Amino acid sequence: QVQVKESGGGLVQAGGSLRLSCIASGSRFGFDAMAWYRQAPGKQRELVATITSGGRTNYADSVKGRATISINGAGNAVILQMTSLKPGDTAVYYCSSSVRVNIEGALRTYWGQGTQVTVSS
Repeated sequence: QVQVKESGGGLVQAGGSLRLSCIASGSRFGFDAMAWYRQAPGKQRELVATITSGGRTNYADSVKGRATISINGAGNAVILQMTSLKPGDTAVYYCSSSVRVNIEGALRTYWGQGTQVTVSS
């Protein structure tokens, strides 16, 4: 059974920084890529950053220059570091993992439960 679990988050003052961690487990066939999304109250879930198991990254324009995503060698653990936080970064942050589900390499996305980040002004 694949599980994705986030940690970190909490209450941060504007201008501060945060570090979110996520680990995926339970795949027999390995992991491909991971990502962080966020969802603010009343808004749709949006992409924050993605990273492949090879380390290729992609960032939303809203966090470019403020966010760094990194991944471990196995491709199943990711860290998101953000600096210069703004009240607009307040959201529930979700981690996703693209997991190989068979020997042919078919992928399925699994999600964590989310972790709340609140940035106070």
